[in-house]
Amino acid sequence: MLVAEGASAGGLLMGAVANQAPELFGGVVAGVPFVDALTSMLDSTLPLTVTEYDEWGNPEADPEVFAYLASYAPYDNVAAVDYPPILAETSLNDTRVLYVEPAKWIAKLRATATGRRDFLLRTEMAAGHGGVSGRYKSWHDRAFTLAWILDRMGLAEAPPAVVVAPTGDDPEEPRV
Repeated sequence: MLVAEGASAGGLLMGAVANQAPELFGGVVAGVPFVDALTSMLDSTLPLTVTEYDEWGNPEADPEVFAYLASYAPYDNVAAVDYPPILAETSLNDTRVLYVEPAKWIAKLRATATGRRDFLLRTEMAAGHGGVSGRYKSWHDRAFTLAWILDRMGLAEAPPAVVVAPTGDDPEEPRV
């Protein structure tokens, strides 16, 4: 099963493809995702909005830009469909993509989607847009994400809870 992953503007892409073709994915990981792009781009008081006009356009000043952005903006296009499992990862101290964007998106998915509604919001309390500092914490966070992906792909199996050593009394018993 295909699991897609992207962060920041790539998280926007993950939200857009989840809306447009949810049946193609076994899971979606959206890291610090720019999923409420239309609302953010309409608020010129946000620190990065005006500087992003070169890349995204100004939806407030240009109706074509507004219509185009509205056509694929993940939050605005959540529908009553069966979405794949989604892991949205955000950081409380992210000044580029505010944590409220993935929080609103996950809440809307939970309220609107049909089917299993397997949507997880993971919020790092002491990180910014680039994630946590320190390699061990960074590895821990990446391990969480990869474990989630492997689980969605059906590749994560828990080890047996109890291992019983053969007694040697039964000739059909396998040897360890």
